[in-house]
Amino acid sequence: MQYISHYSSPIGEILLAADDIGLTGLWFEGQKYFALSLDEEHEEREIPLFEKVKHWLDVYFSGKEPDFSIPLHAAGTVFQKEVWEILCSIPYGQTMTYGQIANQLAAKKGLPHMSAQAVGGAVGRNRISIIVPCHRVVGADGSLTGYAGGIDKKEKLLALERQT
Repeated sequence: MQYISHYSSPIGEILLAADDIGLTGLWFEGQKYFALSLDEEHEEREIPLFEKVKHWLDVYFSGKEPDFSIPLHAAGTVFQKEVWEILCSIPYGQTMTYGQIANQLAAKKGLPHMSAQAVGGAVGRNRISIIVPCHRVVGADGSLTGYAGGIDKKEKLLALERQT
């Protein structure tokens, strides 16, 4: 069974989804791929995990890096999960390019190269925004490209992280 809850952030309304294992989704209302992977049958209920997630978000939006983790239950392909794992390793306040992630994956797999576009597709389908920090991925020239929540939100999230 999946459960949902809502969170009002300084940059927009957020929908949270979780199951008995962990957080399954965190989406800005109306974003691309909104509520992707949300079960048709779900229940709006405040479960203990949502209290922890909301506290994490409160700390984050106060301009500090949260010092505790959230149990995640991300649904995706093996490739997507590999990309999302790298996203989680990008330090707070820093960025990485799609190409750097592709190179890191290629090296891990012993391949000469990997497609940055394929990485971009996996980054874009991240269902757990902010906590799995897809907003920290930028174009090869450092430009703010491709964020399902909108470039304006990506810009605000990066600015928030860099103010400390």
